[in-house]
Amino acid sequence: MTERLYPTLSEQQPFVAKAVRRPALPLIKTTISATLVALACMGLSACGDKHKDAPSQVAAKVDSEEISVHQINQALSRVNLSNATPEQVATMSREVLEKLIDQQLAINQAIEEKLQRTPDVVARLENARREILAQSYVQQIISHVEKPTADEIHKYYVEHPQLFAERRVFKTLEVNAENKNGATDLLRSFVKSNKPAEEIAAALKAKDIKFSGGPATQSAEQIPLELLPKLQEVKDGEALVLESPKSVVFIRVVNSVPQPVTEEAAKSRIEQFITNQRANQAVADKLKQLRSAAKITYVGEFEKTAAQAAAAAASAAAAAAPAASADSSKAVLEKGIAGMK
Repeated sequence: MTERLYPTLSEQQPFVAKAVRRPALPLIKTTISATLVALACMGLSACGDKHKDAPSQVAAKVDSEEISVHQINQALSRVNLSNATPEQVATMSREVLEKLIDQQLAINQAIEEKLQRTPDVVARLENARREILAQSYVQQIISHVEKPTADEIHKYYVEHPQLFAERRVFKTLEVNAENKNGATDLLRSFVKSNKPAEEIAAALKAKDIKFSGGPATQSAEQIPLELLPKLQEVKDGEALVLESPKSVVFIRVVNSVPQPVTEEAAKSRIEQFITNQRANQAVADKLKQLRSAAKITYVGEFEKTAAQAAAAAASAAAAAAPAASADSSKAVLEKGIAGMK
């Protein structure tokens, strides 16, 4: 039983995190490889256009095609070189140049064989173009997001003691089961019994209830913010059960170790987290604005499914409104459980 039950904080924001996070030095080779793949798409789309760099900016020539210093610098710009020595930068530059030479050889041969005209390659080039343009626009939105002030960082630190001043590292036993055949009552019966995992698994199997999970060790920041306050109240040896319409989650805190983080040490993490939140919101707001201003027409089978989805969403929102106002804490709990799937 090894399946993770919920994402980390960074996994809860994958879209923006991908846009703003920079890789560390150990990931240099992987990052360069990914960069060269992207450059290959760009190179093929140019279909033989020659660089206009001055001779002093040419790093190498492959037949009649030039590879510029700018191309090398562009690849290296995607790598965190803040701690690299001049010798390391020079070595990486040479490695990138050799990769670009290999890439150009492949590009030349692909053009020679007219691969850029095949339907599959045309579609992939167009997809790469669309992705680059969309990501560039997202980056533009993110670049205008204001960073949090010192007061905002301090406020976040104070309002989230479970992440910092009262931070704990939890060793847990987790079971995520289907919500059927009395799974909720069954798992609740194990809350106070401290039975071993094998006995819980056997009980679920006996009732033909599918489940996943197992032991886990994770710090406070790896737990969804909606769940963390509840888990923080659980003492070592105790457990809690969270229920949603489709699943039931059993979490036992086997033991926990206090590992507080000072405000000074947490500043950069808090700044990045708040910035990511604001970036996510800024992108979502802008896309919502663009959707409302654009004329979007669904065609064929998608016209029917879009209408059904809109009606279902409106119905769900209307039905959820009274319940949310009557019991907001339940809505928060359901959100936390949804993040654990």
